Amino acid sequence: MLDSSRIIEDRALRDRLAVFEDRTDAGRRLAATLSSMETLTEPVICAIPAGGVPPGLEVARALRAPLRMAVVRKVQVPWNPEAGFGAVTWDGRVFLNRALLAGLDLREAEVNAAIAKARKNVEERLEKFSGGRQEPGLEGRTAILIDDGLATGYTMLAAVEAARAESPRKIIVAVPTGSLHAVNFIARKTDLVVCLNIRTSPTFAVAQAYERWHDLDDREVQELLIQAKDMGLI
Repeated sequence: MLDSSRIIEDRALRDRLAVFEDRTDAGRRLAATLSSMETLTEPVICAIPAGGVPPGLEVARALRAPLRMAVVRKVQVPWNPEAGFGAVTWDGRVFLNRALLAGLDLREAEVNAAIAKARKNVEERLEKFSGGRQEPGLEGRTAILIDDGLATGYTMLAAVEAARAESPRKIIVAVPTGSLHAVNFIARKTDLVVCLNIRTSPTFAVAQAYERWHDLDDREVQELLIQAKDMGLI
């Protein structure tokens, strides 16, 4: 079940695979939906690197809104870097999934080492992508948080809470694709979730929504930021 008051989807895309050509195409289609909304007060596009930057750039371009980097890194499980038990945000705060952590049987030293690794990565990426540039503030504005998809939603939750600390007027999460569980989870924490391709399968993978998919590297993100700068978005 969806909370229709807090979630916007494209019902024609429900449970379909390979519905976007790539992240840029997905961003343009997100932008079309967001552009039709009349309640976006001074929006700021907060793109989560790396995967959220291509769609974030397209939304920022369409809305003529400033683009900022919402750097969030998961706290990795030591034996499985693809899995995480928490996240570190751009403001240095740590969010841990206590329920998951309880089942991992990690020593305190292992938890602290994983947190330190994530925090260092956040600091490095902030320097690399922002280069000391003052990012636009969120106070009194509409924060639109963008990633290329929602799997569990936990990394996005950390981004939402970090954004909330800056006192925005409204928080909107906009993603091309997401699992039904994650979309419902995030909808309870925000004013609105825009997710075009909601999927109900228990075996969800973000990449399945895209015809062309690869992990973006930092060089590609920096090239997109140069485009954003040329367009006056940063």
